[in-house]
This record gives sequence, structure tokens and C-alpha cells, in this order.
Amino acid sequence: MPGPVNKRYWRGLLVLFVVLDLAFTFWQNYQLPLDGDLAHVALPSPAFVAVMNDPLGWAVLTKNAVYAAPNRFFAHAILSLYWKQVPHLLQYVVSPINSLYAAGALFATGLQALLLCTLAAYIRLGRSGPTGRWGFWLVVALLVPLFQTNGYNDEMGITDRSITYTFFYAAPASLLLLLFYPFYRAARQQRPLRLGFGQLALLVPLMLVIAFNGPVASAAALVVLLGIGVWWAWQWWSGPRAAAENWLSAQAMGLLAGLGALCVLSLYIGRNNAENTHDHTLWQLYQLLPLGVYKQLTGKLGMPLLVLGLLANAWLVRRARPSAERQWVWGALRGVALFAVAYILLLPLGGYRIYRPYLLRHDSILPVLLGLFYAYGESTYFLLFELRNRARGYYLAAVLVVATIFIYADRHVRQLNGDNAGERRGLVQLAQAPESVVLVRIPPNYTVLSWTPVTDSAASAVPADMLRYWGVTHGRKRYYQ
Repeated sequence: MPGPVNKRYWRGLLVLFVVLDLAFTFWQNYQLPLDGDLAHVALPSPAFVAVMNDPLGWAVLTKNAVYAAPNRFFAHAILSLYWKQVPHLLQYVVSPINSLYAAGALFATGLQALLLCTLAAYIRLGRSGPTGRWGFWLVVALLVPLFQTNGYNDEMGITDRSITYTFFYAAPASLLLLLFYPFYRAARQQRPLRLGFGQLALLVPLMLVIAFNGPVASAAALVVLLGIGVWWAWQWWSGPRAAAENWLSAQAMGLLAGLGALCVLSLYIGRNNAENTHDHTLWQLYQLLPLGVYKQLTGKLGMPLLVLGLLANAWLVRRARPSAERQWVWGALRGVALFAVAYILLLPLGGYRIYRPYLLRHDSILPVLLGLFYAYGESTYFLLFELRNRARGYYLAAVLVVATIFIYADRHVRQLNGDNAGERRGLVQLAQAPESVVLVRIPPNYTVLSWTPVTDSAASAVPADMLRYWGVTHGRKRYYQ
């Protein structure tokens, strides 16, 4: 590892690597077509008016109402606010059509940068490795190759090629990581959690936002809370004094209990989701789970490579010389493994979607993926400074090979239906249509704000309203293919 004289040089290289990767990620995201849910959520369409008028699902609790996405208010509200404001702001520097793709790329890339920095903050906290910015950027550089916009995105993508799914899955997961950070810091430093009024004023509303951001973040939070509860019970069983001296202060337990209550309430309200239309029994869903795990691990090289890397790291950590840091890393690896198993075992309770035939997909297991990324960064960073002499050189070479495989896999642009060139042509055709024309026929070999080609112009009513709102079209232009 570099000495003090070379730290600035290495830090500059690491920062350059991260910045170049994020720039390439932005370019990849800029090529993505607009998905078929975006306009319906942003406008919103009639199907989503109920959730926008009932943020906390009160109609479900009082009237047993059934409507779309009753526990996703903040996901819908954040997406709608962003897509009604940001494209207009970007139109000061780019065209209306380009503003749509730039808005999607900015959000997805910015969210990836936030997740990279948040995970790095978790890993760097309390470590005895290199201090200062150089250590932080080293962790970020270790994590960068794992974020796949294309290559292995179907198996382990954090941001989705559908921008709506990025808002609905990756965004609440990032908020959950931010929420848990003060608790993680208290546990890492072995100090009782003590938050000031300002921190509480941010944390408590954030709990509400996360709970009503959909089932994935709520379910992940409850699994973490279950693990904390089991750990606390074990501590108490070991001796009341040991339990009293840990980081779980009365304030921490009160906050975590409140979060748990909100998440349980959210999942209860989510039972009345009008989109839950499958007829599978719970036993049938559990029968799908083993095949889902198998397909997730054998689809492409990315997931098995990550899992094998983690198993190798676990073996090396287990053999490392005893120390407090080794004990923490080993505990983190075990904790992530238990979290992954518990979360996956609970997946059938979330129901069935036709686009997830075996329950597991990168979006449904996104909390597990983030846990695996954290475990990889935590253990790799530890081993890079724990191993000595020739062993360190061999290990560094192996890490570089793994990183190269991931980077090489992600080099191409491969989107939902190819790149967005076809959709752009369709939008240009709509934009250039005379104001008196209200119905436009566009070629059928690409999609425009839809999942499939639009054969009935009635299906384009909501996208047409959104395109008029964005200033892409002059007047309301419905279309068909």
C-alpha cells in the first residue's frame, strides 16, 4: 500500500476512476428509453389518483378500500414532483426531448453516486486502514465495478433500466441506508445512541417516507429490526449489564420500535393493492423459490462471481490473526448472510408478478444485493491491509481481475428495447406534427413511453397529456402504431 508521499497521487487516480465511471454511467443512462409506467405515475393516470389523495392509506383502514399502490404514496409523489419540475429546468439548456433523457440519467447516476458514498461511509467508519480521503476513495473504487447499468443488470443491477423502477426500488433503499447510519455508527463505536433535536427532526419524517415508499424497503427494515431484536435478546440473556452497556439506548429502541410499527402498518395497507391479482397459493409461491435462487445464481457470471468472491473473503477473514477489526468484519459477513436468507425466505409473502416468474429479480432482492456489496467492500478493504507481503500481492491481483470482469461486462449499451434512438424518432415526429393534428401514426418497431407498441390510440392518452405538459408536443397528440 502507498506511503504518505504517494497518497495524494493514488487518491487522484482513484477519484479520476470513479468520476470517469460515473460519467460513463450517465451516458449509458442517457441512452435508455422511457418506460411504460413513467407517464402514468408522473401525471398521474386515473388509476393512481387514489394513492395521491390518501398518503397514509386511511381509506384502507377505515373503509377496506382497494386501489393501486396504497402504501407507495411517497414513491409516487417523489417521482411525480421530479418529472414535473426537472425536465422544465433542463430545458433552459437542452431541447424538450433531450430534457427527458437527461432527467432520467441525472437521477439514476446521482442515486448511484449517493449509494456508493453511503456504502463507503459504512465501510470506512471506525476502520484502522488508511485515514482521510484516500481510504474513502479506495472503498468507493472497490464498489464501483459492482454497479451494473447493462452487463449483469438483470441479475444484480441496483439502478434499473426502467427509471420508474429506479425511483420505486433503489431510491427508498438509499434512504433506508441513510436512516440506519446513526444506529450503525453507534453500534460500530459501541456508544449508546444519542441524537439531538435537529437529527430527530430529520430522522422521524424519514421513517414515514421509507415506510410508505413500497414493500421492499419496509420488508428490509423489518428483517433488520428482527435481527437487532434477536441480538439484543441474546445480549440480555448473557447478562443485563451487557445489554445495558450496548448502543441500544432507550432513544434508539423507541425510534426502532416506531420504524417497525410504521413498516408493519405499511405492509398491512399494501394487502389492499388492486395490482395484487395473482391466484397462486402461498405454498405454490414457496415452491418457486428454489428455482428462483438457482436461476439468479446461474443466469450470468456476475452473481456467482460475487458470491464466490465473498466466500473466498470469508475464508481469508476467518484465517486472519485475531483482532477487534477481524471480529467486526466476520460478524458483518455473518450478519449479511443471515439477512439475505431471512429476506429471501419472506419473498413469497410479497405475492407474485408475471414479470418475476420465479420471485427473485434484481429489484425484488435489491436490499440483499446492497448487503452483498457492503460485505464485499467491508471484507476486501480489511484484507487489503491485513494480508502481508506476497499474499497481499496475490490478493490485490485477484481483486483487480474481478473488477476487470465486471467493468468489461458493463461496457456495452443494452437497454429494454435497444437504445432510445427509435423512441426519439417517434417523439420528433410527434413534436413536428401540426397543431391541428390530434392523432399521429408512428412506426411500430419501437416504443414511445410504453412497454409495447401502442396499437390503440386510447392507450396513448396519458402519455400524450404528459408530452404536452413537458412541452414536447404542441397540444395533445395521441398516437398509435
